[in-house]
Amino acid sequence: MTVTETGDLRELAERAGRELEDAPALAVLSWAAETFGGRFCVTSSMEDAVVAHLASRAFPGVDVVFLDTGYHFPETIGTRDAVEAVMDVNLITLTPRQSVAEQDAEHGPRLHDRDPDLCCALRKVRPLEEGLSGYDAWATGLRRDESPTRANTPVVGWDERRRKVKVAPIARWTQDDVDAYVAEHGVLTNPLLMDGYASVGCAPCTRRVAAGEDARSGRWAGRAKTECGLHG
Repeated sequence: MTVTETGDLRELAERAGRELEDAPALAVLSWAAETFGGRFCVTSSMEDAVVAHLASRAFPGVDVVFLDTGYHFPETIGTRDAVEAVMDVNLITLTPRQSVAEQDAEHGPRLHDRDPDLCCALRKVRPLEEGLSGYDAWATGLRRDESPTRANTPVVGWDERRRKVKVAPIARWTQDDVDAYVAEHGVLTNPLLMDGYASVGCAPCTRRVAAGEDARSGRWAGRAKTECGLHG
């Protein structure tokens, strides 16, 4: 019997959020694997492969979903390819309905400069919603220490817009925790993290960060925008 047959996913998410708040990340992912099975996936921006690595330990062969927006740095695509090659995961790449050229033809070039919210909606939010349609739960690498907008991220919560359980197994981790896990397990990370980038998104909308800035300050710099819409 599947979870969707046994009760309310929202109630399940809220209860798990309370019960797993202090649980280790691997235990959170093991719970998700046992609860949802093949209707659970991990999403990864390929900034690093920490959550994908953790999930592969809890659920070998887990689906890892990557959004190829058409605007990624070559280093990000290389990290994705390396993750697929060396980890026990099923890598799934989602793409927008339109290529960059097709989007430019309809909306004009450099939409990301003129209307970044629309660009994110077309190249990130819509493809992810379509790609997650076959799952009841998804995991992300969100952390509370990344920015004020993420400070209240639950370890397990309810994604109201998508009507799915949303798992953030490393929500309570700090950057030091991430660095320690990477070092201990030899986890792949995006080379740009060693080149002044603290958060890696699409190339046109990402810059290096200065000392003392929070990790998200390099995204949509100079704008009020701080999130792409996937988590808001």
